[in-house]
Amino acid sequence: MAEEIPPLVRERREKAARFRERGVEPFPWEFPGRAGTDEVVRATQGLPPGGATAPTPMRVAGRLRAVRVHGKTAFLDLEDLAGSLQLFLRVDELGEGPYASWLADLDPGDLIGADGLPLVTRRGEPSLLVRSITLLAKAIAPPPEKYHGLKDPEERIRRRYVDLLASPESRSRFTARSLLTRELRRWLDGEGFLEVETPTLVPVASGAAAQPFRTRSNYLDRDLQLRIALELPLKRLLVGGLERVYEVGHVFRNEDLDSTHSPEFTMLEVYWAYHDYADMRALVERLYEHLAQRVAALLPDLPAAREAPERFRPPFPTVDYVGALEAASGLSGLLAKDRTELRDRARAVGARIPDDSPAGAFLDKLFGHYVEPTLDRPTFVLDFPEATTPLAKRHRSRPGRVERFELFYRGIELANAYSELNDPDEQERRFVEQLSARGEDHYAYDADFIEALRYGMPPSTGLGIGVDRMVMALAGIPSIKDVILFLPTRERVGDGPPS
Repeated sequence: MAEEIPPLVRERREKAARFRERGVEPFPWEFPGRAGTDEVVRATQGLPPGGATAPTPMRVAGRLRAVRVHGKTAFLDLEDLAGSLQLFLRVDELGEGPYASWLADLDPGDLIGADGLPLVTRRGEPSLLVRSITLLAKAIAPPPEKYHGLKDPEERIRRRYVDLLASPESRSRFTARSLLTRELRRWLDGEGFLEVETPTLVPVASGAAAQPFRTRSNYLDRDLQLRIALELPLKRLLVGGLERVYEVGHVFRNEDLDSTHSPEFTMLEVYWAYHDYADMRALVERLYEHLAQRVAALLPDLPAAREAPERFRPPFPTVDYVGALEAASGLSGLLAKDRTELRDRARAVGARIPDDSPAGAFLDKLFGHYVEPTLDRPTFVLDFPEATTPLAKRHRSRPGRVERFELFYRGIELANAYSELNDPDEQERRFVEQLSARGEDHYAYDADFIEALRYGMPPSTGLGIGVDRMVMALAGIPSIKDVILFLPTRERVGDGPPS
């Protein structure tokens, strides 16, 4: 049974057909030479209201937002990425026939182009006196009611294109995200780091404690996985003599989607030979200080963005992982406790992870319950227990610890870094220990990485930053769903090709 066509859609299709009957293609191929609406507004500066037009014709293009007809004159609101502009239509400029037909067959949501002269109306509104109109794409589907946007959060994710066309704030937010990512690269380039690309499909997804997505290569006749981290390929490059490298790329973890997690997200990882985690901590402070200043300039209308330079002003305070957890939980002798006791303690605060998870998984659940919610300012957490971090170098002066820090802000992790373990035998031993714990938080054994370490990796430090969370923190955006353009969603009834 054919799906019934909504009346508004049927009406818009009929208008598209009328354009074709008049010899007008409702979906033309190009519209070159357009100016931004902001350029037209600047061209009206100095013109008297209701007076002469600017001498130079201009053309604009964008989405039609509203139409207001007043007899032989009409006003159209046009919007592009640069802003908005009023189009001023008059019968004596267009002719009675074209004037009437355009107003009869244009709808809010249509993409149109206009040629004309900049002027200021009697009411002082910068405008374009239109001499000709071009339909660039007939919008068959009507836009959200009154352009108030999509109210259902699931629909905003599922139909991000509608969210963007209806919400200037959404367009501004995602533009700022793109510019911040560009600035991230520019800053690291200026620090002497080399951007590289590593594989997305890997034989073994390791470098983090997460479940991978699995696939198969027909050509290679072998199982592959989508990477869960960038770490191990980048450290192979340190072995090969590239001393400062970074990558910004997507990683994939077969986990839930919530306000701070997504199965697909963007990660920055940085590796720096001949330096340690103290050097990386100083670099992270300078990076966040710089990005905070940039986000304030990019999103001046957001209070959190304006306040970011003050909130992310170095130096950031520090807390000790073990000391903070013992103080907050009342537990003492934390490093001496066995896995069973840690599991029972984690269970008591509501952790729901498999019984055979490694001890570090239970420690992190306890830390997440007792300490993370208290870290409201940007704060470095230092010197994690060895059980939490199989890839970090042991602490040079604190037994049972590794040289690792995480940066937290308002309970969310914004950076993770450590002095890298480069002893191949020690790395192999820790991987094997992890394999004995088959719960959800173990690191996969990567035999080729062990082989790479045997060729010698220089003393190094590495950093991971979730780019999506970074944008959330700097701009004060509460959900990761509002900083990732396209997210996976559950299948709707009716999704798929027409029957």
